[in-house]
Amino acid sequence: HVPLVESGGGSVQPGGSLRLSCAGAGYTDSSYCMGWFRQAPGKEREGVARLFIFRGGNSIDYADSVKGRFTISHDNAKNTLFLQMNSLKPEDAGMYFCATGYRGLCSRDRSLYDFWGQGTQVTVSS
Repeated sequence: HVPLVESGGGSVQPGGSLRLSCAGAGYTDSSYCMGWFRQAPGKEREGVARLFIFRGGNSIDYADSVKGRFTISHDNAKNTLFLQMNSLKPEDAGMYFCATGYRGLCSRDRSLYDFWGQGTQVTVSS
């Protein structure tokens, strides 16, 4: 299994946008779970968004705090997971991680994921 490598983090002002990428987010069976997580200093790691694709359906789920602002997507040909982040707020700052799972279950709970990247830093400040 190839490593997951996040990129695209950086520093933006409130209201700005960033597009995060997660290379290596492919799959070998008929179902897969891919998610984005973030962790701010002094806070628990939280699931931001997840994409679940399986035979017969698919599902996307977002944390309430990012609904309407973030979009998760996957490029199958490039084995890359994306997180488009718009209208960024200071509370969105933190280390962002991508993760994948192949257990047939998928949620924003980090316990369901098998592989993790090293993270990319997002800073939102004026």
